[in-house]
Amino acid sequence: MLYRRVDELRERMTERLAGALRETGGTRQAQVERESAVARYAERVAKFDAAEHGLCFGRLDRRDERLYIGRIGVLDDEGDPLLIDWRAPAARPFYVATAAAPDGVRRRRHIATRNRQVVGLDDEVLDGDAAGEEGLIGEAALLAAVNAGRTGRMRDIVETLQAEQDEIIRSGPRGMLVVQGGPGTGKTAVALHRAAYLLYTHRRLAERGVLVVGPNATFLRYIGQVLPGLGETNVLLSTVGGLFPGVMADRAEPPATAEVKGRAMMADTVAAAVRDRQAPPRGPVEIAYGDETLRLEEEDYRRAARAALNGPVLHNQARRIFVRQVLDLLTRQVAERFEAVTLDDDGRPLDGSDGSGALGEADVRALLAAGYPQELLDADSAAEDDERPLLDEDDLAELRRELSAAPGVRAAIEELWPSLTPQRLLSDLFADPARLASAAPGLTDAERGLLR
Repeated sequence: MLYRRVDELRERMTERLAGALRETGGTRQAQVERESAVARYAERVAKFDAAEHGLCFGRLDRRDERLYIGRIGVLDDEGDPLLIDWRAPAARPFYVATAAAPDGVRRRRHIATRNRQVVGLDDEVLDGDAAGEEGLIGEAALLAAVNAGRTGRMRDIVETLQAEQDEIIRSGPRGMLVVQGGPGTGKTAVALHRAAYLLYTHRRLAERGVLVVGPNATFLRYIGQVLPGLGETNVLLSTVGGLFPGVMADRAEPPATAEVKGRAMMADTVAAAVRDRQAPPRGPVEIAYGDETLRLEEEDYRRAARAALNGPVLHNQARRIFVRQVLDLLTRQVAERFEAVTLDDDGRPLDGSDGSGALGEADVRALLAAGYPQELLDADSAAEDDERPLLDEDDLAELRRELSAAPGVRAAIEELWPSLTPQRLLSDLFADPARLASAAPGLTDAERGLLR
């Protein structure tokens, strides 16, 4: 009955997926909604496919109800549960109930299947008064799993999770959870089942994604079928090297160098190296802009840096804020120069005007000679509206774009707050004795020499 229901639901979702894929055109919103529907239907089809093997593996008999436990949840057309997902709270007694603490469970049944056929049953009667002639078979399902032949791929253990493993899997999502144990104690299997549990219980994680990092590609192939078998496909598996596309390790470090780089303090060294690339300059910075020289004071830099680092942002994220702050400051500098009245050595306007800030004829001629647009310097408009700023918002935006593209400005910003990749940070750090000494004061000269 359960397989018939899954076949029915899969066919329904497949038809909806095909219909969504056939739709074309429409507004941008309609296209986004169609893509969302395609992803949703495809995910449901994938879950039904993954649950084909071992769809239902357990049954809980309570005094007033009987629940079937499986890889996914299955409802009938009225919304009543036919099969309980193993991650649902209602399924937890299947893993933690004992004869001493039955949690309302009379009997726990393990159901072994091959393809769509039941090939074995294992009952544990937890209510002694209800045992009768049924007896207590015990942990045959667990022993069968332990003695099962190896296939070269890790299998899920959802059918035989033990209470201690279940406790780890269902722990809260916040903070860091460290699981320690010897080889073969099930740490990796528990971690994968925990990922599946979190995706089921906290659906927002599916939008953010789950990353499983393994030591090498062979390991990832070994564990690769566990999560799909549990009905979860929104997980990315990667090696450490795979997190940095285009970065390949092409040689081994000498043992002495590897020992230094492997120390925990190297994490502090890298963090210090990043902070050093944000250090304020000593004194003002002069920036070439055309025939002019702009000036960034040390306090201006500190103000921009504080704005950039106001919050838990990374270096390259903070750089965008820093660049915006510096460009705003430089734009104001250039605008003030445009709007200033040209004075002689005695402080008198060159054109003999009253010094109120209005542009005189000499000022207009000077700005035109500098290439400033004629339409912005219309003498009649200036005379009619002396208090209006010479540069409006559009002019300032254009000036800001020109500054951001100016080679001198770009070079200065890159020097003050460079855009860093992991490769560039470490290359610069290990190649420069002064940078290395600043970032790693705890290392001896000989140890720093091993890193260069």
